[in-house]
Amino acid sequence: MKLTGTLINYYFHCKRQCWLFANRLNMEDNSEDVRIGRVLHELNSSGKDNTEISIDNVKLDKLTDEYLVEIKKSDADLEAVKWQVLFYLKVLKNKGIERKGKIEFLEKNKQDKKLHYIELTEELEKQLQQLEEEISAFVCGDIPTAPDKQPKCKKCAYYEYCFI
Repeated sequence: MKLTGTLINYYFHCKRQCWLFANRLNMEDNSEDVRIGRVLHELNSSGKDNTEISIDNVKLDKLTDEYLVEIKKSDADLEAVKWQVLFYLKVLKNKGIERKGKIEFLEKNKQDKKLHYIELTEELEKQLQQLEEEISAFVCGDIPTAPDKQPKCKKCAYYEYCFI
């Protein structure tokens, strides 16, 4: 299975969501929050250069001379987005394209700033390699993890699948 940035993000956000998505149980088309995020993304990139670039199995929000930019609706899960961006930076590096990462949040709720910067160091690249192996093994498992109801679940596209 080819990993994607979305799978990396979901693994940090919710392992059950990661497994379900990887195994083609996609509930996101029914989610109002996902639709809002897509519309905000489209509005933010409308008429601008270097937006929504596809390379292999990833879609980059924006690529500039200096940065790979990942745009998110909310700052609810910075750790998940950080590893998603690191994965994208590694994909670019493997293609001979060196960039720094910039995470841009349209809504600032939990973090103290709207922009976060990250670079792919050797140490982070080693950790990412281990993470990729861990996620690949996890999503190939026979069944997902059990649901673990948390406040964030109420806004999740998989809420009905997990709890109703």
